Amino acid sequence: MLITGGTGSFGQTMVRRLLDRDVAEVRVLSRDEAKQDAMRRVLGDDRVRYHVGDVRDYDTVLRSTRGVDHVFHAAALKQVPSCEFFPLEAVRTNVLGSTNVIEAAERNGVRSVVMLGTDKAVYPVNAMGMSKALMEKVGQAHARNNPDSATTVSSVRYGNVMFSRGSVIPLFIEQLKAGRAPTVTNPAMTRFLMSLQDSVDLVEHAFREARSGDIFIRKAGACTVGDLAAALCQLFDVPAKLDLIGVRHGEKMHETLASREELVRAEDFGDFFRVPVDDRDLNYARYVSEGDPATAEIADFNSANATQLDVPQIIELLVTLPEVRAELAARELALAS
Repeated sequence: MLITGGTGSFGQTMVRRLLDRDVAEVRVLSRDEAKQDAMRRVLGDDRVRYHVGDVRDYDTVLRSTRGVDHVFHAAALKQVPSCEFFPLEAVRTNVLGSTNVIEAAERNGVRSVVMLGTDKAVYPVNAMGMSKALMEKVGQAHARNNPDSATTVSSVRYGNVMFSRGSVIPLFIEQLKAGRAPTVTNPAMTRFLMSLQDSVDLVEHAFREARSGDIFIRKAGACTVGDLAAALCQLFDVPAKLDLIGVRHGEKMHETLASREELVRAEDFGDFFRVPVDDRDLNYARYVSEGDPATAEIADFNSANATQLDVPQIIELLVTLPEVRAELAARELALAS
């Protein structure tokens, strides 16, 4: 198994999950040698091999995929404001880097590649979402153009993963610990919430079940950013006071996990959707009379019409996170001393 971006939140969770299984070797490819060294010391498992490199460099990816059966592609630029200021950097990593992973995997006979997507790729308004949408398109194009390929390329798409690197929950906790009010862009803004474990479950399903070009979309509950901040304030027993800072570059009021166009073709498996690739070719004349009127009758699956979590439900979800429990335990210890 190769995990690109393996020192990130998803990657580290995936590595630990794999080490609990009968896996011969897990390769971690990332640019961050310091995080690789920290992982090496914490995990202490000889089955993990560390490769320093960047998915932007094809030769590095080609070397890293030799002898690999499966690739989980998590390497990405994913900070929305940063990508707004440097959109070409997002293209180089999220689009061209993903292309390198697919082509190297194909050349080395990798059996499957699962790419990590985001809700921001649906009706994208920011450079990060646009580049991730193109990543999905690159995977689907591979499926269309290489129907007999031995390498299955699929994607998984999530909303916000709680306590992942760069997410708002650890930021809010740090602010509360420092005695500051949480900085909220717009309290009515809604976002999906899901755990890292749920996201890894879907990746494993994709490795087992995906057909080339598939997109698997994890369903999730949603909440307002204001209620999320209020839930954390209640958990940490501080007044629910918010510092409103305004919407940042490239942010939406609501995120969409699945578009109506995708849902027309999607299969509903309860906890997730499977969206197969549209495998029609470029000879559109034969499809001229095959429009689908159902598209107009289906609503997008977005964070405004998804199941809305209230403050008690958000708290119930937050305390399932090991990181939140650790922060609460540390707080109790500090108060006791």
